[in-house]
Amino acid sequence: MGRPRHRSRRRAWAAALAAGAVAAGVLTGPAATARPFPEPLPDAEQMKTTMSRALPAPPGSATVRVLAFYGSAAGGEESPVVDAAIAAIEKIGQSGPAEQRFTVTATDDPAVFTNAKKLGKFNAVTFVTGGGDVLDAEQEAGLEAYMEAGGGFLGLHDAARAEPYSSWFTGLVGARPKDASPTTAQRATVEVGDRENPATKDLPLEWKRPDKWLNWETNPSGDVHTVARVRESTYKPGEGANGWDHPVSWCRDYDGGRSFYTGMGGTADAYDEADFRGHLRGALLWTTRIARADCKATINANYKAERLTQPNKPGQNDQIGEPHGLVTAPDGRVFYIGRGGADSSQPVITDWNNPDIGKGKGEIHVYDPKTKKSTLAGALSVFGNKGGGGELIKVEEGLLGIELDPRFEQNGWVYLHYTPHSQLNRDTHMAQRYVSRFTLDQATGKLDMASEKVLLKWPVQVHSCCHSGGGMAWDSKGNLYIATGDNNSSGFSDGYSGNNPQPNFKGVSFADARRTAGNTNNLNGKILRIHPEPDGTYTLPDGNLFTGEEPDEGGGKTRGEIYVMGVRNPARIFVDKKTDTLYAGWVGPDAGQPSTTWGPAKYDTFAAITHASNRGWPYCMGNNQPYRDRNLPDPSKPLGWYDCKNLRNESPNNDGLVKIPPAEPNTIWYSPQGGGIDYPRDANGVPSYKPEEQKQLLPWLKGGGQATMNGPVYRYDAASASADKWPSYWDGKWFVGDFYDGDQPRHAVLTDPKTVGKGGLPVHAESLRKIIPVGNDNIKNLMDWKFAPDGSLYVLDYGRGFFTSDAKSALWRVTYKGGAATPAATDLARKAAR
Repeated sequence: MGRPRHRSRRRAWAAALAAGAVAAGVLTGPAATARPFPEPLPDAEQMKTTMSRALPAPPGSATVRVLAFYGSAAGGEESPVVDAAIAAIEKIGQSGPAEQRFTVTATDDPAVFTNAKKLGKFNAVTFVTGGGDVLDAEQEAGLEAYMEAGGGFLGLHDAARAEPYSSWFTGLVGARPKDASPTTAQRATVEVGDRENPATKDLPLEWKRPDKWLNWETNPSGDVHTVARVRESTYKPGEGANGWDHPVSWCRDYDGGRSFYTGMGGTADAYDEADFRGHLRGALLWTTRIARADCKATINANYKAERLTQPNKPGQNDQIGEPHGLVTAPDGRVFYIGRGGADSSQPVITDWNNPDIGKGKGEIHVYDPKTKKSTLAGALSVFGNKGGGGELIKVEEGLLGIELDPRFEQNGWVYLHYTPHSQLNRDTHMAQRYVSRFTLDQATGKLDMASEKVLLKWPVQVHSCCHSGGGMAWDSKGNLYIATGDNNSSGFSDGYSGNNPQPNFKGVSFADARRTAGNTNNLNGKILRIHPEPDGTYTLPDGNLFTGEEPDEGGGKTRGEIYVMGVRNPARIFVDKKTDTLYAGWVGPDAGQPSTTWGPAKYDTFAAITHASNRGWPYCMGNNQPYRDRNLPDPSKPLGWYDCKNLRNESPNNDGLVKIPPAEPNTIWYSPQGGGIDYPRDANGVPSYKPEEQKQLLPWLKGGGQATMNGPVYRYDAASASADKWPSYWDGKWFVGDFYDGDQPRHAVLTDPKTVGKGGLPVHAESLRKIIPVGNDNIKNLMDWKFAPDGSLYVLDYGRGFFTSDAKSALWRVTYKGGAATPAATDLARKAAR
């Protein structure tokens, strides 16, 4: 039959209840569900004063109490969901460790909210209600006073429909349903993004369960801390769908108290689920002050983005060069580099007959957070200042990467990845790429340019632009990773596979990435891994893709420095030293549409890499989607599709192995059509490449103009006393971004440890577009981003021009200002739970 519903809000107490529960000073037992409180109703200000004295309960209090309110404006018996929910909450309170237990009192009488002394005995109030206008003005004022005094609130499912005319209650629950409550349950996947909150830390990353899923009038993400989202692609959300970011459970510190809401719990069966009860238990632990939780970490207003550098003085790069990379030192200083483009007042020489063609300055600036000033630490003469133009005019060479030695504090060693102008051959249009070590004079803050030790060098063609790569990173074992582009033109293939064997300059191909990225004997289009030695040489660590001494096909056809092959233009890489997983991103080709003749549209790519491998370019992209061969004699006509699992490099420009490692699927890929585009495949595994047959596996991102900028994996340092550090919520999350700020990614993603490195898709993503703010006057053109030892995030904005620095080129810092988890340790309900 369910619990009886009141028709009147003003009834006298029964004598027995008055003598029992009221004398005890707390609502207890089922009888409380049928009786109102008899005391006269105080005005709102008196209510707040009384409530502030009643809450919070003394720390260490033995009794923790939860009020389950199930009042409803609807007539008739309440839904079976109400009984199921209250029974589940009662069972949760009676089970588990003793220090997590609490007592539950259920009532549908709204007069409870105008009795401050009685309401103040409850650590948390749970709304188990079918919605509607269930509180009058004084009762709502009482609930408001309760929250202001430090109370806790948990709303379940249709609680979001309660008090429909109250903006304060809208803020309390966080969002309102857009349409009528669904009549049927659907099985869907819940993405559990918060791996630390007590309500979600023990749940599966991908939680599959049935419920009646609500759509929201306004997406609360960014105003509340979302702990879980429902994946719309796994059910039918209806016309009111919210899209990829569809919050389903969230929390926030609200108006002095703590509020947790879940849109789940719309069926009676939900309350029989062990995982759902665990979800509710964690929510109640926080709202009752038994446990602490951070419900501030993804609220946009808790972050501050500050520009650190000012525009350069006219004709100078006194603040910043053409931004191209950064690294943070253990003492907090930020080293950032300028590729080689000068400001617009400086000459750009494109004539190959001029000895100074493309000569520029690769600059190393240092920002000191203690003095808040930037200084020029050094400059290199680089080939890298030809400016923009066509494929045979522009250049992406120059100063491309920077890293600090793992023992930088002791030795001052700085590693630079660059193209020295002195090594340019103007006859053959060839240059050399260097990875060199320099020593920083710690007293003067200047690089000793005469201290150079060249660790590694290799040839690059500079007749045609582009794809230089440049990023570097260390792993926990002291191995240095070096990202190199495929040194190949973007043209001559209609924007599809860079595999045209014909264009060349003096015998060197510049449109066939099989010469470079697909070549086991070439260091371009790779991520190299070496172990630098103190004398300026290097050794090869075990586990690279090749030893350099493979006997196949006569020997001498592999390079032992190669850890990853088959990448196009990996500008940014990162190694998570906790796991030694390599994270990389590279820019794809230029085709705006897939082709049933040639293959996929441009895919910009991110990959989490756990072992030496071939990532596919120029044969395959994304999740092993093949291109078509276009070998001689006529590269304008297609041959067969590449077999991603059985690759052969049969290019006439190949001097490495013919049989090369199979392509492995990548983690994230996106095009103008969207993120994770995939197609049905035929019996040979070849996708249809028909736009009408595509499906979008990663709906949270899209391209257009696009250029990946891989970011870091955040690692929270609990020992750090920094007031600016990002909270532990972000620990283990991978930051992926794009140079542009339209529909392109600027997200933090979670990967599944079981599938990471095996081509497994991310299981969760959330936008950073307001935390790392986009827009012309904010961080519009993301060039690099790294966390500092103090847990703050430094970001380089490239500026609004190309091949130059301008007034918008800048170093930024993003800090967290949300404060500690709540409640304060001194306000916990039980000392044992601290």
